[in-house]
Amino acid sequence: MDFNDIIGHDNIKNNLRNAIRNENVAHGYLFQGAKGIGKKRMALTFAKTLLCEKSEDNPCDTCPSCLKFESKNHPDLIVEKPEGKSFKKEQIDNIQRDIRTFPYEGNKKIFILEDIDKMTKEAQNSFLKTLEEPPSYVVIIMTVINSYSLLPTIVSRSQLIKFNQIENSLIEYELKNKYNKDEKQARFIASFSNGIMGKALKLCESEEFKVLREDLIEIIDDLINKEKFRVFTFSDFFEKNKENIDDIMDMMLIWFRDLLFMKEIVNEDLIINKDKISILTNECQKIPKDKIHDIIKVVKRTKNDINKKVNFQLAIELMLLKIQEV
Repeated sequence: MDFNDIIGHDNIKNNLRNAIRNENVAHGYLFQGAKGIGKKRMALTFAKTLLCEKSEDNPCDTCPSCLKFESKNHPDLIVEKPEGKSFKKEQIDNIQRDIRTFPYEGNKKIFILEDIDKMTKEAQNSFLKTLEEPPSYVVIIMTVINSYSLLPTIVSRSQLIKFNQIENSLIEYELKNKYNKDEKQARFIASFSNGIMGKALKLCESEEFKVLREDLIEIIDDLINKEKFRVFTFSDFFEKNKENIDDIMDMMLIWFRDLLFMKEIVNEDLIINKDKISILTNECQKIPKDKIHDIIKVVKRTKNDINKKVNFQLAIELMLLKIQEV
């Protein structure tokens, strides 16, 4: 594992490598970005490079330090994440104690703290003292989805690095060349993942997601074909897959977006569900453009209502009935 194995985030990779080359590594880093976007992988690669005995800005993969790192047995790498919903006081105490202990090997000791926003305010205040005056050999890399929940002083004492979504084309290329997905599969997964490589890889390997998508497409097709008496049966699917409701609603929005694009006769390359083009073509002939617009509004409104914790079953049943009405 080295920087060349990380897809996208070129500016971040270059900045971190330059910091190592120029001996300008900060004591505290705050990696901010969506879940699955690559924060932890970047943190681990950065840590591995800092601990490497030979290389200047990329791990050599052959020195004793790199070998210990790959076997997850390096004494100077400490990775901590919340136990349950938050960091426990014992964890913070242990981290602070370990920070004051000299490296066992080399001249660096690296701490990777995941989901730092799950520290209580009390724990953040306690940890802040360490972050303000860390020993010279310590590098602390913290990850967070959003830094707004952190104490401003923790953010100001760290070098904030924001991870943005990577280009779909990079994800698509990776899925085709390393994970043997055909062009249509790779395109759908890349587009649905919204620039988040971790999500793409998870979906790529998930049989459950494939079944979920097929079942949903069948339900949408039945709704468009006015299978009126099955609406309440369809709602059981949503209830059963409640924990995946965000993905389900997003798939619905993408599906109707594709129908809209087909109505407008746009470039077929813009169609995300390209592997289901025959179903889309058939549905496109049965539903007017203005009705597709109405359905998209209904789905968006339902997604918003669900996020506001309204009655789930009622929201879903109303959505399904409205889709049939239009």
